Amino acid sequence: MNRRPSAKNQRLVLLGRFGAPHGVRGEIRLQSFTADPGAIAGYGPLLDESGTRSFNLVGARPQGKDMFVVRIEGVGDRDAAQKLTGVALFLPREKLPEPDENEFYLADLVGLRAETEEGAPLGQVIALRNFGAGDILEVRPPTGGESVYYPFTKAVVPIVDIAGGRLVVAPPEEIEGEAPGEGA
Repeated sequence: MNRRPSAKNQRLVLLGRFGAPHGVRGEIRLQSFTADPGAIAGYGPLLDESGTRSFNLVGARPQGKDMFVVRIEGVGDRDAAQKLTGVALFLPREKLPEPDENEFYLADLVGLRAETEEGAPLGQVIALRNFGAGDILEVRPPTGGESVYYPFTKAVVPIVDIAGGRLVVAPPEEIEGEAPGEGA
């Protein structure tokens, strides 16, 4: 584990998360969020969310579909591993391979313009959330105010144009709002 200067200006992509310690020699569980779960061990040093701490994985063995037991350079006992429980692991976007045609990283959506099929502005994507029921786009309206959330599905977001800096949103009726007098 190493300390680095702050990486606030880096666009970081979430790759995994440390779980509970495994045994007494400093090993820890790691859940991988990468398309090929085993690839997480080959990206080099991973960063915490602030970008100030880096973690070198020096050993990994599978423990299920997307779970691994890993050794981290500089972590030699259970207490040190316990302190890392829940730490999310990131990599700067520029260190990841370019996605194939018609593919993208979810992190690439942040900052895109959101507009209707007719081109009317809905705002700017400020985050992609997942509260357990699927990915949701958080969009800041162009006039400000509270964010609007859209399910990130092909039906609601039929076009993602990274090169054009936009995505097209077809808001479901229940998001557009209820007519006066409807509802509880």
